[in-house]
Amino acid sequence: QVRLVESGGGSVQAGESLTLSCAASISFFSSYNMGWYRQAPGKQRILVARITSGGSTNYADSVKGRFTISRDNAKNTVYLQMNSLKPEDTALYYCNADRFPVAYWGQGTQVTVSS
Repeated sequence: QVRLVESGGGSVQAGESLTLSCAASISFFSSYNMGWYRQAPGKQRILVARITSGGSTNYADSVKGRFTISRDNAKNTVYLQMNSLKPEDTALYYCNADRFPVAYWGQGTQVTVSS
């Protein structure tokens, strides 16, 4: 059974940093593309950052230069380093694993940034 478990969320002040982790119980983790998405209240879930199985990354324009996604295939874990956090980064952050034709989601971890 596939499980994605996010951790590392919390409440911080603007300008501070957080690192999110997603531990994946999934076979052949290295073959999956991994992503972080977020959903703010009343808004759609959007892609924040993604790292492919080959290590290529892409980011939402709103987080470029502030967030860094990385993965440790030996630990079946993907990370999201978030620096210079802004109140608009407040959302529920979800981990995603995809390998065509399947995709899996975690339950989410809350990030709240106050001004």
